Amino acid sequence: MKPSKFFLGAIAVVAVAACNSNQGDAATNAPVNITPIAPPAGGDWTQTITATPEGGFLMGNPNAKVKVIEYGSMTCPHCREFEETGAGPLADKYVKTGQVSFEFRNYVRDAFDLTASLIARCNGPKSFFPMTKALYEDQPNWVEKVSATPPDQLQQLQGLPPAQQFPALAKLAGFQEWAAMRGVPQAKSSQCLADENAVNQLVQMTSDATTQFPEFDGTPEFIINGKVGEGPPTWVNLEPQIRKALGS
Repeated sequence: MKPSKFFLGAIAVVAVAACNSNQGDAATNAPVNITPIAPPAGGDWTQTITATPEGGFLMGNPNAKVKVIEYGSMTCPHCREFEETGAGPLADKYVKTGQVSFEFRNYVRDAFDLTASLIARCNGPKSFFPMTKALYEDQPNWVEKVSATPPDQLQQLQGLPPAQQFPALAKLAGFQEWAAMRGVPQAKSSQCLADENAVNQLVQMTSDATTQFPEFDGTPEFIINGKVGEGPPTWVNLEPQIRKALGS
């Protein structure tokens, strides 16, 4: 699929559009009784990261009994909330056992979201989850930078071809300097921001989300063993569904 033109619009509006409301944030402390699967030598399952054919990055045992997929948007504040409240327990309590895997698929809602996704993915599988976590932590700062950009300047960026638009947006947000401090040289991030194949993959993955899962209603969205999760996309709601799939 050729990259479509993304409308920049008002970033303050974009940041909440198509972004699920996060209801409830209490965590459960119920004990977990799961028979672990031995991890690869020299590490644990959370250190096993692989790229998937669908375009996501998978953490954990590729043959896990329970496969959890998150469709997340880098500009979505509720996705950031899940990263803060659910990503850690999911990895520590479940992915490390080898019985649950966690795959993150980027769902891009606008050009700014796509730009951040290109940065998160730039250094490949091993750094994807740490980069994504760091981008979520800094989300208010870099969203604010673009929100402060004059509308006429955003309008000019909107008319640029993708190969120029994404580097220009990255400059507004300070992404390349930010990434350089986290091990991604500016020369490499420049290549990633101009990578048409990477852009096409992100656009296609976003399109596939709503095609494959008609119930998809915004980010974050969770898929458990091929089925869209029930209820609000919060950790307190997701964990019981994982436990049920495990039979624990």
